Amino acid sequence: MDPYFPDHGDARYHVRHYALDLDYRPVSNRLSGSARLSVLAGPAPLAEIALDLAAFRIQRVRVDSRTARYTHRAGKLRIRPAHALAPGTAFTVEVRYTGNPEPVRSPWGGLGWEELTDGALVASQPVGAPSWYPCNDRPADKASYRVSITAPSPYTAVAGGRLLSRTTRSSSTTWVYEQPAPTSTYLMAVSLGTYTTEPLTGPAPAAGLQTPVPQTAYLPARLLPDFTVDFARQPRMMHFFQEAFGPYPFGEYTVVIADEVLDVPVEAQGMATFGANHLDGARTSERLIAHELAHQWFGNSVSVEDWQHIWLNEGFAKYAEWMWSEHGGGLTAAAHAAIAHALLSGLPQDLRLADPGKDRMFDDRLYERGGLAVHALRCALGEDAFFRMLKDWATKQRHGAVSTADFTAHAQQYTAAPLGDLFDAWLQEPSLPPLPHPTRPH
Repeated sequence: MDPYFPDHGDARYHVRHYALDLDYRPVSNRLSGSARLSVLAGPAPLAEIALDLAAFRIQRVRVDSRTARYTHRAGKLRIRPAHALAPGTAFTVEVRYTGNPEPVRSPWGGLGWEELTDGALVASQPVGAPSWYPCNDRPADKASYRVSITAPSPYTAVAGGRLLSRTTRSSSTTWVYEQPAPTSTYLMAVSLGTYTTEPLTGPAPAAGLQTPVPQTAYLPARLLPDFTVDFARQPRMMHFFQEAFGPYPFGEYTVVIADEVLDVPVEAQGMATFGANHLDGARTSERLIAHELAHQWFGNSVSVEDWQHIWLNEGFAKYAEWMWSEHGGGLTAAAHAAIAHALLSGLPQDLRLADPGKDRMFDDRLYERGGLAVHALRCALGEDAFFRMLKDWATKQRHGAVSTADFTAHAQQYTAAPLGDLFDAWLQEPSLPPLPHPTRPH
C-alpha cells in the first residue's frame, strides 16, 4: 500500500501485461475501450481482484474468459471470480467499458485523460491512469503494454513504445504501439492531434553503447520552424546522457508538441509531451528537454517503490539539467547548485526530502533540494567515483523499483568514508545544510 495514496493499487497481485484496444471520437469526447490484463496472483489466495478505474460504464467483465461478478464505485472495479484463485496462479481479466473520459480530481488539478481544443493527451502522474483504463495503479507494479487506438483519420494517435502498424479503413485509422519494457501505470501515455512527423537524428554513440536511439517528434506543422531550433541539441543530449547514465533503457524516444499551453511538460515511458508555449526558437526551454529526457533513466526505467521516494525521480532529473548545462558550455553544476542553495535559503525549511508528504511531493523545493543532494554526493565522492556510482545505479536498477534506502546503500559502496551524516542532513532533516563543496581536489 502506498502511504500517500492508500486507495490506489493492490499489492495482492501483479499485472504482467496490458492489451488495450481503444476507440476515441474527439468531437464527442467518447472513449470505448477493451482491456485485457495478464495477471499473476500473489502469495495468498485471491478471492477479489480490485482494479482502479474511473466512472465509465462497464459493459462486460471476464476472468479467464468466464463472466465474472463485479461492483464499480468510488474509482474501484472489484471483480469476484467464480472461485478464489490459488497463490501464484496466472490468469486474465477482460474489461469492456465506454464513456466520456475526464481527468481524475487531485490536489494538483485534473490528472490523466485531458480533452484538448482539438484532440487529447494523457498526463497521469501520479494517479491519473484510471481516467482511461482499468489498472493496478501503483508505480512498483510495472507491466508491458500493447495499445491500439482508433481515431478519425485526420488525427495522429501517439503512444509510448514502438509503432507496429497503422491501418486506415473508411474514415478511421488504427494505430498499434508496443511497449515491451516494464512500465508503471502512470507512465503509459496517449496523445491525439493533427500532427506532422519529424525525425530527430544525431551522432553515433560512443564505443560500447547501443546503436543510435530512434527519436521522432509529432507536432503541428506551423510550429516546425521553432521546433527545429529548440530541439536541435536533443540528439547530442541523448548521446551525452548515455555516456553518463548508461545505454538508453527503451527502444525509442518520442516527443509530442501539443497545440496547447501546458504548465509543465509531461513525462511518460519512452515519450514526453510539451506545450506549444515551450517553443520559441531560442532554446529557452532546453533545460526542460534535458529534464524530461533524463526521466527516461531516473523515474521511468528506475522507478520508485512508492511516491514517498519521488525525490529519486526529480532530484536526478534536476541534476541532469545542471550536468547538461555544464557539458554544453553553460553554467557549471556547481554554479547551479549555488543558485539553488541561495533560493532555498530564503524559503521555509520544513520539507523532508526523503518523505515530503503527499501535499508537498511536487513542491519546487523538492526539485531544487533534490538536485543539491545529488551535488553534495558528487562533492563527497569525487568525480570518478560519483559518475561510476551514477551509471551503475541506472544500469543495475534498470526496469526496477527502488527506495531511498536502496540508493543510499548503493552510494555507500563507492567510498570508504561513511555517508550517513550526509544523507541524514540532506534527506532526513528539514533544515538546509551548507552549500556543498568538494572535500578533496579532483
